[in-house]
This record gives sequence, C-alpha cells and structure tokens, in this order.
Amino acid sequence: MPSLLGVFAHPDDESLLPGGVLAQHAAAHARTAVVTMTWAPDSPRASELADALRALGAGAPRMLGYGDARNERAAPGRPRLVDAPLDEVIAALVQQIRSFRPDIVVTHDALGQLTGHPDHVRTHQITLLAVEAAGLARLHPEAGPPWQPAALYAATHPESGVGLLRPLLKGVGKEVLAVPDSYVTTSVDVTPWTDAKWRAILAHRGEVARERPLPDILARLPEADRAQIIRTEHFTRLTPGPTKGDPARLAA
Repeated sequence: MPSLLGVFAHPDDESLLPGGVLAQHAAAHARTAVVTMTWAPDSPRASELADALRALGAGAPRMLGYGDARNERAAPGRPRLVDAPLDEVIAALVQQIRSFRPDIVVTHDALGQLTGHPDHVRTHQITLLAVEAAGLARLHPEAGPPWQPAALYAATHPESGVGLLRPLLKGVGKEVLAVPDSYVTTSVDVTPWTDAKWRAILAHRGEVARERPLPDILARLPEADRAQIIRTEHFTRLTPGPTKGDPARLAA
C-alpha cells in the first residue's frame, strides 16, 4: 500500500470522507497522516482529532490552526482560512507534504463536499496548488527539499451514491452537492475497516452532541442504514505533475 496524506478542512472531515481508506492503508503498514487546515492545536476539537486519528492509525494531528469560516471559536487571534494570504497557506502545506513525503494526497472535491462549506472549497484549491508546488525546488525552498506525490485524489460523492444522505441533510436544512457519476474514477469498499471508521467519527464528540452535523445524524441512524452510508468511499484522481501525452497538441 502506498503512503497516504489526507488534507482536510476541519476535524472530522478525515473520518467522514476517507476514514476507511486511511484505516485500510494503516492496516497494511503504509504510512498515513492527516493535515487539518482549521482549528487551533489547543482547542477542544484537537483532542478529539487525536483520538480519531488514533482509531484510524493515522498518526498525530498536524493542525495548521487557521480559523473556521463559520465558527469564531476555532482559532482566536488567527485569520480564517478563507481570509489568510494564499501564498502563506500554500507554503505551510508544502512544508507538510515535503516533510511527510506521501505517495498519495487526498483532499476535498471542488464542490466542497456535499454542503459546499467554504473551508472545504478553499482547502481543495490550496491543496491543488501545494501538491504541484511541493515538487518544484524553486518554489518555497524554505519548506524543505522538493517532493512530488505520485497521485492526488479528491474525495467526492457521485449523484448515484448520495442515497440516504440526501433526505438526511436536507432535513436539517443543508444543501446537497454531488458530482456526475462519470467524474468518479475510484470507489473503494471499506467494509473491513468500517468499525475503525465509525470509532473515528464517534471520537468527534462535540459534533456528535450537536443536532445538525453529520456525525450526529449518523449516530441517530439504524446500524444497517449507517453501514450502507459509510461502507463505500468515492474519489476522483487528479494527477499532479507532468504526464506523457501527444507532443504536438493539447488532448483530453
């Protein structure tokens, strides 16, 4: 199994989106880790994140500590991720990529994951730029020797795969955004790792205790319905770096 670095906006995104794949890679003794863009390392959600990553086998938290666009308590005194200087945030993520040297990076999709949260969208944009920059020695030389991941994937939800989530999210007033089925390149059955994934989701106790977040919604479901939702993870491969093609023209 290749080494895997997740880059996600908030504590709990890593468990809800690629939690099964992270556990799968860790169980195969691949190096796994997660960079979390928002919330301060001394916030209550940091300890929950540590427990979740322990359940997934994904190491210690790597929190960049920016503010949450919708929660001013996330990182008092720090700029919100959506307001922070773009080059500054890219450099911080490049340092993490070059330090961990992953084979694969996984992040949010361009829609911002079902609900279109602005932090999700911003994390997607920053990760695309940082993965490319990490392989170029002349960009952010202060962040360490260059490292080019072999693949970049966006965790996503196809129209046909939203299923039970659509009415559940709409029931709490949330938007439901999904990509066309053709946009998905990889679907992973993570059934053998759903116990670890569910433990990781439950580790985010503050979100389970609130009424509208997805961890709480999942916790209130019958076990069979919850298993149906969390047992398959969908991804779109967004390969970074140069790839061979027609030398005379641009081609899809």
